[in-house]
Amino acid sequence: NYGYLLLEIIPHVPDGIVCFFPSYRYLEVVLSMWNDMGLVPGILKHKLLFVETTDALESSIALQHYRQSCDNGRGAVLLCVARGKVSEGVDFDRHYGRCVIVFGIPFVYTEGRTIKARLEFLRDEYQIREGDFLTFDAMRNAAQCVGRVIRGKDDYGILIFADNRYARSDKRSKLPQWISQYMTSSNINLSTEEAVTISRHFLK
Repeated sequence: NYGYLLLEIIPHVPDGIVCFFPSYRYLEVVLSMWNDMGLVPGILKHKLLFVETTDALESSIALQHYRQSCDNGRGAVLLCVARGKVSEGVDFDRHYGRCVIVFGIPFVYTEGRTIKARLEFLRDEYQIREGDFLTFDAMRNAAQCVGRVIRGKDDYGILIFADNRYARSDKRSKLPQWISQYMTSSNINLSTEEAVTISRHFLK
């Protein structure tokens, strides 16, 4: 469904589209599936496609080419990772990000020693439940990703949270107000067709 959403929305979005995935591994798996399903040629029909990897140099080159494609009017899609290098320090203002899609929820990997110790500390010292902290942290990270697109009062873009879990009150309540105020009943739990229709009207 993620691939078909991207494929359907691409023709209606000018310039750049940035897509965030929860992890590098998940991005690789999904991209491989899109390739097997024959969706990648459909994407390339409208825009160039660039991918962030774990290699810093490769990712830097991909980002540079992505920007160049947006500058010259060809348009491009950048697939990157929440908590990756791109999400942490790169802005996609103006034509570099007319649409941002967050595929899934960027929960932190919980098997690492550091995060385990942090969760234990929060539970023992502040009685903060693991699930509450992980949800708060994931929503903060998702907001950081989409916030890379809207960088000024005159900027605009479409923000798509492509996971129906964002519609739940425990998730929505942890998003900043500048995002949650637009998550009304008419803008959540949308089908691909409904999301494309709203996006097309917004970008007219």
